Amino acid sequence: MTTGDGSWDAESLRSGDLRAGFGADLQASSELADDGTRTPRAEIVEAISLAMAGSLNLRRCVLQLLTAVRPELADWAMVVLTNPRTGALTLYGGDDPSATGKASRRSVAGQALDRILTTGRTELLHVSPDTAVADGLASMVPTKVLREQAAQLRPVDVLGLGLTARGVTLGALVVVRGQGRGFSQEDVALSELLASRGSLALDSARLYEQRSRVAAALQASLVPAALPVVPGVDVAARYRPAIEQLDIGGDFYDMFGAEDDWLAVLGDVCGKGVDAAVLTGRARQSLRTAAHFERRPGALLSAFNTVFHEDTSDRFITLVCLRLRPAAGGRSADVEIAVAGHAGPVVVRADGRAEQLEIEGTVAGVLPDVDYPTTTVRLEQGDALLLFTDGVEEARGQEGFYGLDRLLNLLGEYAGAGADAICGAVEQDVVEHLDGRSHDDIALLAISCGGPTGWQN
Repeated sequence: MTTGDGSWDAESLRSGDLRAGFGADLQASSELADDGTRTPRAEIVEAISLAMAGSLNLRRCVLQLLTAVRPELADWAMVVLTNPRTGALTLYGGDDPSATGKASRRSVAGQALDRILTTGRTELLHVSPDTAVADGLASMVPTKVLREQAAQLRPVDVLGLGLTARGVTLGALVVVRGQGRGFSQEDVALSELLASRGSLALDSARLYEQRSRVAAALQASLVPAALPVVPGVDVAARYRPAIEQLDIGGDFYDMFGAEDDWLAVLGDVCGKGVDAAVLTGRARQSLRTAAHFERRPGALLSAFNTVFHEDTSDRFITLVCLRLRPAAGGRSADVEIAVAGHAGPVVVRADGRAEQLEIEGTVAGVLPDVDYPTTTVRLEQGDALLLFTDGVEEARGQEGFYGLDRLLNLLGEYAGAGADAICGAVEQDVVEHLDGRSHDDIALLAISCGGPTGWQN
């Protein structure tokens, strides 16, 4: 049965008569020949399914599908994916499977491709030899460049298949066969099965990419877009998220103030995921708000702890908070520091001495009323202060945890190097220690008095 435009209707392609031609079970990946071996049809489906199932990268899944269908299933192939927000079409394939193109949904209105994208139903177009070949392809292939490529094959059949998963049509797979190689009913059924398998992989990859973008946006909200410029002081930071992209962490840092009075905070909310990220964002904004009324680090943490404890019953957060007041010209800076259950900062003196400040303070959110003691240190020109989260010390490599001793030894080698060089050195050394292993989030914030002072590596 054909439709008015010469295409086979999807319902007839899936009819009982069609199934009767080669068995009701179309699960080709499990088909066996009489001798117990897999049929070629089963091998094609299984190869494509395995290749696509191994990737959560959308573009790679598309390329694997295009590569797999040629030349066994088609002489030429194209994948069309729709943008769920804008409806714009992205075209993959043609002579170069890695090439992409764009088209608007309006440009295919009323065409066979539009029907496929709307309904997810299969359409088979027979190209008449009496018409210009490129014109005969227009209903399925939306751009002139791709039509001209396909026309060189002198195609006789163009098969369009909906890529549908979870009831949503993600796009279409368009396959073309040249002269003497039209699509049989069995070929169409096999193609539909391949499209169905491919749709599941593409859907998983699209969901993963969407969630990755959400995770990245949430994670980006936990740190400032840029650190402020502090006269006389060199400031730098690093943030390295955990390898597991969707495992959003709770590490954050921030720095704000004006003129000669600045506040810096670095912290870690317990847990991971969206809940932890949302709570971390709230904590960062709460600290900024409280800083309008209280600049002393100990008192600021006390006020924050009270609010945080009232708002959360099963969460806590570790913090280090400092107040930086540089002297004119950057010759020195006074730093007041308070911590809430967090590792104390490391002071790196210009002469190479590196030591961690031992400051006590209760984790925020556990008790309702807490007083946080404050420690004051003076940074002279060339001295630096490094704040870090537990992802540094607890980074596990082949030799065990990274540890504080390794950090102190490294920082001693970078005395006088400046804030950015210190952060970069720590990040690189931790990554080398990990040697590709998974890790927790890593946040670093360094402050150097007067900037680099003639340091050489």
